[in-house]
Amino acid sequence: MVGLSVNALNYYGDLAPKPTRFSTDISFTQPAVGLTFAHRFGPRYTLGASFMYGTLKGSDNKSADPGDEDNGAFRYDRNLSFRNRIKELSVIASIDLFENQATYISRVPWTPYLFAGASVFHHNPQAQVPEFHVDGVTPFSNAGDWVDLQPLGTEGQHADLPDDAVNNGIKAYKKIQVAIPMGIGARFRINEVIDVSGEIGFRYLFTDYIDDVSQNYVDLDVFGSDELAKAMSYRTNELYTPAEIAAFPGGTKPGYGSESRDNWRGNKDDKDIFMVTSIRVTYILGKTFHRAKFR
Repeated sequence: MVGLSVNALNYYGDLAPKPTRFSTDISFTQPAVGLTFAHRFGPRYTLGASFMYGTLKGSDNKSADPGDEDNGAFRYDRNLSFRNRIKELSVIASIDLFENQATYISRVPWTPYLFAGASVFHHNPQAQVPEFHVDGVTPFSNAGDWVDLQPLGTEGQHADLPDDAVNNGIKAYKKIQVAIPMGIGARFRINEVIDVSGEIGFRYLFTDYIDDVSQNYVDLDVFGSDELAKAMSYRTNELYTPAEIAAFPGGTKPGYGSESRDNWRGNKDDKDIFMVTSIRVTYILGKTFHRAKFR
């Protein structure tokens, strides 16, 4: 069987509207496409390999409620954002809840199913360059461009951090990661050789850096003369005037942009997740097709 899917991706992580594991901003739903090859084993079981390409997005400024003192105000002032283009290869097994008693071309009209598997994906979080440096005055010549965040080490991954720094020992995250896909779906028989299915699944990740956010802020001087790394690590000043920035101790708003155990940038205890909602059209190949064609 070969299938073509149209998907919707939703991100759950540190840049979600609220600090709960299943908080997401539906307005950031992004499209994806997928291609699947699968083979049926017995009356219930299918094993398939898939490729998917799509984008995840998140933004504190657009998702957080600045009037919510418990949750949204911190996130709004943190002002981080990202996009991440995902390329995923997966192997997924599914089990039909309604058994096919005869050949597949005479299969049941519809069946719900469960699926789970393993995947490997390439990701590369990016963000747009702000208009000004952290000082709020000096302009960037490439403002608005999308830049890769991993090489900048926004949480001190490439810096020589002091031994007593909260993020001491932090390592650069890998752009190739693994995940566990699982979910539910329903498949409908259109004719002898075509099925249409709809499914909702989650990708449980082993990284917290799908959004480039996980641990604490670091002091901006660890970035040396790299003004872009400073601006991408700490973006709160974009919300304030140069006069307000000059009044901040050390040039950063208290609670943000400086090394402290209380200055959280993200929550490393919760790994990121993304959801995939799919509509798939499947075409049945091989001997089954020929039997159907010449009946």
